[in-house]
Amino acid sequence: MARYLKHGKDVDEAAAIDARVRGIVEAALADIEARGDAAVREMSVKFDGWDRDDYRLSRAEIEACVAELSDDALEDIRFAQKQVRNFAEIQFASMRPVEQETLPGVILGHKHIPMNSVGCYVPGGKYPLLASAHMSVLTAKVAGVKRVATCAPPFDGRPAPAIVAAQHMAGADEIYVLGGIQAIGAMAIGTESIGAVDMLVGPGNAFVAEAKRQLFGRVGIDLFAGPTETLVIADETVDGEICAVDLLGQAEHGPNSPAILLTTSEKLARDTMEQVERLLDQMPTGAIARQAWEDYGQVIVAEDHADMLAKADEIASEHVQVMTDRDDWFLDNMSNYGALFLGPRTNVSYGDKVIGTNHTLPTRKAARYTGGLWVGKFLKTCTYQKVLTDAASAMVGEYCSRLCMLEGFAGHAEQANIRVRRYGGRNIEPYTAAERLKAEV
Repeated sequence: MARYLKHGKDVDEAAAIDARVRGIVEAALADIEARGDAAVREMSVKFDGWDRDDYRLSRAEIEACVAELSDDALEDIRFAQKQVRNFAEIQFASMRPVEQETLPGVILGHKHIPMNSVGCYVPGGKYPLLASAHMSVLTAKVAGVKRVATCAPPFDGRPAPAIVAAQHMAGADEIYVLGGIQAIGAMAIGTESIGAVDMLVGPGNAFVAEAKRQLFGRVGIDLFAGPTETLVIADETVDGEICAVDLLGQAEHGPNSPAILLTTSEKLARDTMEQVERLLDQMPTGAIARQAWEDYGQVIVAEDHADMLAKADEIASEHVQVMTDRDDWFLDNMSNYGALFLGPRTNVSYGDKVIGTNHTLPTRKAARYTGGLWVGKFLKTCTYQKVLTDAASAMVGEYCSRLCMLEGFAGHAEQANIRVRRYGGRNIEPYTAAERLKAEV
C-alpha cells in the first residue's frame, strides 16, 4: 500500500473556496445578460483597470503589437505554431466520414461538421500565456471553424504584444482585450458589440473555469478545468533534482496547483523534497511555487510499479511525467491521464509550449472520462440515413411499427405504417402494430 511522506490541503477547504467563486460568477453572468456591454465595461474597469471605446483591436493595433516583437521571438512563435498545426492536421486526417449499405437499400453514414463560431480564451493577467493561442485558435482553424473570436486580458495595462501576435498568427478573426468573467460572458451570451459564439475553449483562473461551467449547455465548452496539475512517476533511474524541477515547473502556475511525486523509492522521495527546498530559493517565481508546494504538494511512496500504476489511475492527473525503467509499460497500461510525457528527455513544458500536442487538458479527475482539447472537439460528428428502395422502407417499417407499439408510441408507429402501406402495399390499420408475416419468422 502506498505511503504518504507529504499530504496536500484538505479537499473540503478547496470546496469552500469553490462555493464563493460560484456566487460571484453567477451574479456577474446575470449582469452581462441584463446589461450587455455596460456590465462588461464595468467589470473590466473594476478587475483589470482597463477601459477603451472598443475592446476589439483594429488591424493597425494588431500590426503594431506584432511589430514590437523581435524577429527571433516571431520565429519562435512560428516554430511552435507549425508543430501544433502539424499534429492537429495529423489528428484531423484520422477522422474520416463513413457511409455504408448496412441492409439492402439502407445507407447509413456520418460526417464531421466544424462548428460555425468559437470563442478562445487566452489567459494573460499574471503571465502572458501566448501558447494558449496556438492550442485553441490554431486548432479550431485546422478543424475548419469559420469564425474564431479570442479574448485575453490586458498585461501591465495594455494589450500583451506576444499574445496578440500569437492570436493573429494562429488565424483569429476577432481579437479582444478582455479578461476574466467579462470575457467569457461576453463571448457566450453576446453583447451589443461582441457576437455570441457556439463554443468556449481555453484555460483560465477559477473565475474563468466557473463561468465556463455555468454557461455549459448554452454553449459548448472544451472541458471543466481547474488549477494546473502535475504528477511525476519516477523510480531510481532518475535523481531528485530532475523530479524537483519538473514538479516546481508546474507549481509556478498558481498557488493552488497540485504537484505530486509518486515513486517506488523512499530515497528518491526524500532527495526530491530536499531538492525542492533548494530550488525554491533560486526560482524567480519561487513565492508562488512555494505556496503551491506547501499547500497542495504530495509525495507518495508505492510498493512497486503496479502499485504506482493503480495510484496514478486513481489520481487521474492532468499532466503525468513518467521517468522509470518501463515508461512504455505505463503508456500501455495507464488509463486515466490528460497527457503522458514519457522519459526524462521530454517534460510537461515541452507539451505546454512547443512540441505540438495540445496543452488544454482535463483536471480534477476529469481524465477518468475525457481527454484534452484537440481538433475533434471543434467537430460535430453527425449521422445521416437514406433508404433507397421501396422494399427496404417497407421491411424496416414493419419492424419499427411493432417496436413503437411495444413502447406505446402510436404516433411513431404510424410514421412507419404509412410507409409500409405506400411502399409495401400492405393494408396496416392506422395506429396499430404491423402484424408479422410468416415469411419474417
